[in-house]
Amino acid sequence: MSRRQIISRVFQVVLLGILLSACESRQNDLNQYVSSVLQRPADPIEPVPSILVSDSFSYDPTDLRDPFLVETRSEIAVGGGDGPRPDPDRRKEYLERFPLDTLQMVGTLARSETDNWGLIQDTDGVIHRVSENNYLGQNHGRVSAVLADRVILIELLPDGNGGWLEREASLSIEDQI
Repeated sequence: MSRRQIISRVFQVVLLGILLSACESRQNDLNQYVSSVLQRPADPIEPVPSILVSDSFSYDPTDLRDPFLVETRSEIAVGGGDGPRPDPDRRKEYLERFPLDTLQMVGTLARSETDNWGLIQDTDGVIHRVSENNYLGQNHGRVSAVLADRVILIELLPDGNGGWLEREASLSIEDQI
């Protein structure tokens, strides 16, 4: 070994000794802190809260409708009053799936003076032809008249007491301008 290698090795050993002594002083600080924490008295534990006793409730569903039974159409149709009511067995038409305010009247077609059709545009932009007795809107709206500038329909609305109320509504070309 050369003199230079020996000096280098000695220097490395001295440097390693200095580093190890620095770690030991930090270790002493940590040991002192841990021992001081362990000597402190523990905080008292809070007592377990008492259990509150609730009042009992008796549920008697004998007079109520069973929510798991499906009502038949005849049970739905039975309601208060002898007024107008929607036909539960009637097949729904395509335009009945849209709210009336989302439909637009875009024109009319006439084969004769008595045979008129209204042109109604749905939300997808598709134009549909309607005439008297067709249905549109979500309130059982039946077309009662197709005029040159508007389609008049009669809607059926529930009155809240099991009956139905008639309301006149219309779609007109002027509303869209």
